[in-house]
Amino acid sequence: MLLASSSNPVYRDRIYIVKDLILKLVEWGELNQTALVSFCGLNLKKHRYILEVMESNGLVVRREEVNGKRTTTVYTPTPKGIQFCTEILEPYEKMFPRRMKK
Repeated sequence: MLLASSSNPVYRDRIYIVKDLILKLVEWGELNQTALVSFCGLNLKKHRYILEVMESNGLVVRREEVNGKRTTTVYTPTPKGIQFCTEILEPYEKMFPRRMKK
């Protein structure tokens, strides 16, 4: 995934996107879909499938909140997701740190 900044685009592997999503959910407890993708610098249209895969693997829980005519999708991390982040993703990032462009 490319993060478009004003000076240089930065590629972010899917594994780091998953970690960022879980960590942001742990930080906030739960987030609506719009806030979650915004905080993680993602495009909902392009990255929704990652959230769907995370949900199907039990890393996050999705629920719909109806408020009048409006439906909001809210995500919450699961204990399995937190454990996956702690035991697999964090050691992975220690061995293979994200590249920082200068």
